[in-house]
Amino acid sequence: MKKLMIMGAGIYQVPLIKKAKEMGIYTIAVSIPGNYPGFSYADEVCYENTVDYEKILEIAREKQIDGIVTAGTDVAVITIGKVCDELGLTGLSFEAAKIASNKIRMKRKYEEYGVRTARFREVSFEDNMYEVAKDLNFPLIFKAVDTSGSRGIIRVNAKEEFEEARNIVKANTRTDYFIIEEFIEGEEFGAQAFVYRGEVKFILPHGDYVFQGDTGVPIGHFAPYRLDDAIIADTKVQLEKAIEAMGLDNCAINADFILKDGKTYVLELGGRSGATCLAELVSIYYGYDYYEKLIQAALGEDVEFPDTQAVPNASMLLRSDSDGTIRSIENLNGPDEHIYEIQFDYGVGDQVKKFHVGPNRIGHVITKGGTLEEAVEKLNEALAKIKITVE
Repeated sequence: MKKLMIMGAGIYQVPLIKKAKEMGIYTIAVSIPGNYPGFSYADEVCYENTVDYEKILEIAREKQIDGIVTAGTDVAVITIGKVCDELGLTGLSFEAAKIASNKIRMKRKYEEYGVRTARFREVSFEDNMYEVAKDLNFPLIFKAVDTSGSRGIIRVNAKEEFEEARNIVKANTRTDYFIIEEFIEGEEFGAQAFVYRGEVKFILPHGDYVFQGDTGVPIGHFAPYRLDDAIIADTKVQLEKAIEAMGLDNCAINADFILKDGKTYVLELGGRSGATCLAELVSIYYGYDYYEKLIQAALGEDVEFPDTQAVPNASMLLRSDSDGTIRSIENLNGPDEHIYEIQFDYGVGDQVKKFHVGPNRIGHVITKGGTLEEAVEKLNEALAKIKITVE
């Protein structure tokens, strides 16, 4: 029986664990201790920090794993790269993982390879940030270089906001520096892709539903994302240049873009599948189980990514507008072929947080339809029939 190490045991890793077990694969979930749902599904649990790549490498050797993978989080990507390099497994390289896990390295590579991206500056927490950023134009974005899920990222509209923004970043990073970059005002969208054995297997642009907090936080997605042919072509060129710049191979790609004046700007790429129902978006759209593809690729198998169908679909996170305890959950949705999934991460009596960043989700709804309009209409109908009371 093959052994697969899955980095993380949170809500976005649960489908990986379940699918691997369905495939007859022995699953080893790696995570720090906590109330993580994946623990109950895995064959074995290793209570370790997924960023401690030397310790994880030691465990991977001991367990003689056949593959290592994650979904929906950047945190463990650098560890995956280290383990793949040292054990000769299929996945992105350690060098590519270091670039994908650090926004400064990523942005430098984009500049080197001519990828269209926002102007930026690297800033130490001890630097005079006013001086460093003096030639950048407002609004700005202050970014932690080593986070995901929109943590440690805040929009800044004036110099008076610099100190507070720096403090927010500092509280969310393990490094002693951060990024200040120009905020490109345009339409946010993204793409899921996969690069395997040196070939980009597919690129699927998708629209984003965005919650506006300190910065834009994705709360849902939809496909297809309708773009002019010229913009689609430009997006693919920029994405492929970014993949080359970062040296990404044998991994899923989660890409974030801004569209402005008919041009696509690359915000960042992750060397893993997207969160917020994006793996499900790919599965529904193309008609195969994307989690199965992620697992097969991690095990070094021959993997095909057919694009013989295009099923429109849409998703939205369930969220709370306050901290508190769930007092009731009401779901009046019945069986419906156009409702792909309604999931509640928490139950009555559980504590939840006011939505601020992606991990604050309390569930999701995913729908599909013959057209995008039908999928979106069904999504809105389904959401209207769900009431979660938090006090």
